[in-house]
Amino acid sequence: MLPGLEDTIVDRDAYQRNVDHLRGREIVLPKIAELADPTQHIAPRMQAVSKADPDAADTLNLFRVHWHNARDRRALAKVPEHIVLDERVTGVKAKIVVALGNCFPMIDCHKVLAAYGCLIPRLMSGVFDATRHRAVWPSTGNYCRGGVAISKLLGCRSVAVLPEGMSQERFDWLNAWLADPNDIYRTPGTESNVKEIYDACHELAKGPDNLILNQFAEYGNYIIHRSVTGPAMERVFNHVNVSGNLTARAFVSATGSAGTIAAGDHLKSALGSQIGAIEALECPTLLYNGYGEHNIQGIGDKHVPLIHNVMNADFVIGVPDSASDGLNLVANTTAGRDYLSRYRGLGQQETSDLGNFGLSALANIIGAIKYAKYMNLGDSDVVLTVATDGADMYQTELQIARRKHFADGFDAVRAAETFGRSVLGASTDHMIELTRVDRERIFNLGYYTWVEQQGTTLDDFDQRRDQAFWDGLLDLVPVWDEMIDNFNRA
Repeated sequence: MLPGLEDTIVDRDAYQRNVDHLRGREIVLPKIAELADPTQHIAPRMQAVSKADPDAADTLNLFRVHWHNARDRRALAKVPEHIVLDERVTGVKAKIVVALGNCFPMIDCHKVLAAYGCLIPRLMSGVFDATRHRAVWPSTGNYCRGGVAISKLLGCRSVAVLPEGMSQERFDWLNAWLADPNDIYRTPGTESNVKEIYDACHELAKGPDNLILNQFAEYGNYIIHRSVTGPAMERVFNHVNVSGNLTARAFVSATGSAGTIAAGDHLKSALGSQIGAIEALECPTLLYNGYGEHNIQGIGDKHVPLIHNVMNADFVIGVPDSASDGLNLVANTTAGRDYLSRYRGLGQQETSDLGNFGLSALANIIGAIKYAKYMNLGDSDVVLTVATDGADMYQTELQIARRKHFADGFDAVRAAETFGRSVLGASTDHMIELTRVDRERIFNLGYYTWVEQQGTTLDDFDQRRDQAFWDGLLDLVPVWDEMIDNFNRA
């Protein structure tokens, strides 16, 4: 069976222990349908939920694992929080609309949703025993934080596996949430060193009490984003399109574990939009079968995730990490904001809003700009994307980028140069409008990771070519929701 696709109780003894374990903590689990449409399903609970601290290990925060949290992260928003970037910020006429992931609870990042989608099917089936197993969360930073948060709410022990070169803020958070510092496994390298993460997980998997929840291969990650993030993005577009005159042209997202980009499959079906996969130019795996190192933290690379539906992608877009590093300085320093205010016409609230964008969000925005230029989009066109996390996760990276790129200082002139180069000068180079042959090439590249290295069977690998396979995964949503219903009743 493919990872995370359990649709029945596999181990009844473990299942009963899970029931007893959560009953003792008076935990109720939200269904996927509730997270997909919280204004309809979760609103009756909000009197209790609103009193819970969104940053605490409070089990009520399970009912905040969705896109409809207001900016205070306490109230329920009718429309997911988002920012519409216009030509003053992007240099293109098309509207670039960014949904805000930092409204999610506990980790200020939407990866807590992915973690929930990966763990819950294992919990419901008894594959994961909450009284015995340690949940191992391999990540380049945010997914393991989401996993640690969900695990702690459920009273489970967890292990975070991430590269030692990730931002200090990630490690600070983990140290605060994990009681045992030995539950943080630092692997060699930085963002691009995913293979080293897998190697560490192979070692951990030798321990019978460790269950690996690999976001790059867990279909629960794909399913929950297509089922929850997709409809949330559709609501954002419908809200922006109040006039009815706008067209959703594309959803663009860094590939990462290929969970978030699954929202594009929903949007393509619902709105007819295209899908653009963004990756770091310094490590152009999808573009050129390339390799390298980069600093767009959180997007992973050097391989094609098993859960990436590459046969449904329309574009691959390369973005240099110097652009996201530079824009981080423009958006989050006094000199940069002064430039945006004086010369780009942004108001105080608009410049403040830029603090909602972390490094991968800035890369997504640049990728959206490149797509808009390539397609020659106009003011009736919309490109949708997400901000996985906010700038507060990269405060140390500001100083690193300043020393790396602007050793002699970052002033208003340098801010203008950086904005001009990264945004106004963003070109349509290092982009591929994918043909069938291009998609096959990218798909085939995944063979070496998943079949040769990670032991996926060839039949399981090849069935992913067919869109019927991906569409069929959605049949699990009502099955899992029924399992959650039964579990809650038990």
